[in-house]
Amino acid sequence: MATLSDIGVSALINILTAFAFLLAFAVLRIQPVNDRVYLPKWYINGGRSSPRSGGNFVAKFVSLDFKTYLTFLNWMPQALKMSESELINHAGLDSAIFLRIYSLGCFVHIGLEYLFTIWICYMLYKEYDNVATMRLRFLDSQRRRAEQFTVVVRNVPQISGHSVSDSLDQFFKTNHPDTYLCHQAVYNANKFAKLVRKRDRLQNWLDYNQLKFERHSEKRPTEKFTDLVNAFNFQTGFLGLWGKRVDSIDFYKQQIKEFDKNMALERQKVLKDTKSILPVAFVSFKSRWGAAVCAQTQQSKNPTLWLTNWAPEPRDIYWQNLAIPFLSLTIRKLIISLSVFALVFFYMIPIAFVQSLANLEGLERVAPFLRPVIELKFIKSFLQGFLPGLALKIFLYILPTMLMIMSKIEGHIALSTLERRASAKYYYFMLVNVFLGSIVTGTAFEQLHSFLHQSPTQIPRTIGVSIPMKATFFITYIMVDGWAGIAGEILRLKPLVIFHLKNMFLVKTERDREQATDPGSVDYPETLPSLQLYFLLGIVYAVVTPILLPFILIFFAFAYLVYRHQIINVYNQQYESGAAFWPHVHSRIIASLVISQLLLLGLLSTKEAANSTPLLAVLPILTLSFNQYCKHRFEPAFRRYPLEEAMKKDIMDQTTEPDINLTTFLANAYLHPIFRSFGEEELVEVRVDKVRVDKNQSYGDNAQSQTSDDHSSPSPPHHPTTYPPQDVYHHGFPPRYAYNFSSPTHYGYHYEAEPGNSRA
Repeated sequence: MATLSDIGVSALINILTAFAFLLAFAVLRIQPVNDRVYLPKWYINGGRSSPRSGGNFVAKFVSLDFKTYLTFLNWMPQALKMSESELINHAGLDSAIFLRIYSLGCFVHIGLEYLFTIWICYMLYKEYDNVATMRLRFLDSQRRRAEQFTVVVRNVPQISGHSVSDSLDQFFKTNHPDTYLCHQAVYNANKFAKLVRKRDRLQNWLDYNQLKFERHSEKRPTEKFTDLVNAFNFQTGFLGLWGKRVDSIDFYKQQIKEFDKNMALERQKVLKDTKSILPVAFVSFKSRWGAAVCAQTQQSKNPTLWLTNWAPEPRDIYWQNLAIPFLSLTIRKLIISLSVFALVFFYMIPIAFVQSLANLEGLERVAPFLRPVIELKFIKSFLQGFLPGLALKIFLYILPTMLMIMSKIEGHIALSTLERRASAKYYYFMLVNVFLGSIVTGTAFEQLHSFLHQSPTQIPRTIGVSIPMKATFFITYIMVDGWAGIAGEILRLKPLVIFHLKNMFLVKTERDREQATDPGSVDYPETLPSLQLYFLLGIVYAVVTPILLPFILIFFAFAYLVYRHQIINVYNQQYESGAAFWPHVHSRIIASLVISQLLLLGLLSTKEAANSTPLLAVLPILTLSFNQYCKHRFEPAFRRYPLEEAMKKDIMDQTTEPDINLTTFLANAYLHPIFRSFGEEELVEVRVDKVRVDKNQSYGDNAQSQTSDDHSSPSPPHHPTTYPPQDVYHHGFPPRYAYNFSSPTHYGYHYEAEPGNSRA
């Protein structure tokens, strides 16, 4: 087991690493050339202009204002200055609730077991209450949005002599005659999507050559190309050494023209081929009340047909999975469950080896030839204090990507659901391999034999005995993954390198620069399970080995500050789920509390206090009862939409906007993005002339008019009447939320579609 000196060596290495990362970040972030890496969100929102636009040549790359070097730590007070309501308006509720998890962790690890349990339950209750209240106020503050009126319908039956579109119209006009408005069919357009991507690449090359010609107008750009076979296959001359030299601008214009013709033919082929229409559709209603009735009731006497659920918001849809047959989802989930089990089992082998490094006596018995090297003071301290945590972090680096792929194979149609499923898999993996695996296999040379040959009732006792022995390993893990990892998060070394490499070699147009600047969203599938692991460690060791608590508290406080800075300045959320992940966070913190109580029971059963263990046996029962109460008290806010509140919201709309045209607003809200982008390339000038849009206005009320002609919609118009272009749903800009903490609470809920469930 690592000694205090080993922990000291590890602490010194990680503190120096974290300090170096923070110092590098403080210096690099004030350089003009790095401005788009460390403040990309402000560029995306249009709130910042490039500092490289003026000044001399050197000032475009390096800050010459020496006062900025004296205030290089001012990012910390700036990250704390923004109020929570401003933060929600700036980054959305998901980001704000994500930060609240860190703040919650700073206050939850105190007290002895009973007081500790009471305190955690009290904090969880208050936080659940706060999150539910914030969610309701947040949703009540939203303006009209397409998902409030729309449900996704899956497993639409094939009726002989009727198309899917006709079946949908007939079914909903019959069963929802007063509330049904329209529907958007979903097409299997995978081949068309490939053509769209190829056309985008051609457009990008055309933009690049046109910019090149504007800068050097004395000579038109040319390139060498081999003979063309068709518009879909062309090759450049190898390294420009052979091939026919052509005018680049004319060539790409001709290629795009040919591509547009072929894409139009392919698009018509998709629309006319009944086999390309999927048995799934987005059905919109005249009111929220009508949508709520449809989404929350069984539509057919056959419970496997006409399955309805609330539609995700358009930005949240994972379009590729809509083509998956609904009946295959159960098989897919079974296969992925078995695969996850196999993955956990496979990873036990390297995890066991890594954790055995923390017990050098056992390692020397297995490999005695390494004893001279291991006994060196620095090597011994490095192996026991630093290497296990670092190696474990490397093993876990590729895991989130694999788990996300598995979640996609399961067939979920919402990005938020995909991330929550991947997060759940990652959490279970870390619980088994990082926590339980580290405890058991880390002392494998002493206890593995007895562990495998004892009754299941003795497992908590065995693990309980091992817990204090592994405190030093988890301290090093917290320092490597937590302290140095969070410092690496704010440094953004990987995005920094990738941005400059793209900027030097790949960026040819402003579109390329925008893509290189996009920082993406907070990585919930990886950060949430890590957060919950730290909760587990803090709760388990709070009573057994309290020396771990300062390391946990430092992590939560430091991470809260860093992520607050990142959410304000860096990350750009792809979707907004209204904190739908919070119930999962709550249940896993409760699970951590139960695990800590069971393990404490096992530990005390080996001591002289064995007679007191019955007093602790009641704690898991009380904790689980508390969890059930919280589920009944708060979880409906995340799963159901009361008809009373839906009607109240509809009446409010009718009072304030009696002339609203919902048909135009919802007509193309759920149009597949590839069809939309194909039409917008040609119609952008016309649309700008017809409707002027302010980027700072609301997400749901500022859209360009989208008619149901062949250019803007892949599906036949369900309502032939032409309406004025007002209140059209717009996909181009993220939502701006008018969040008011003093407003009264209205129970308006947001839902995410998930096969077979209500809302999760």
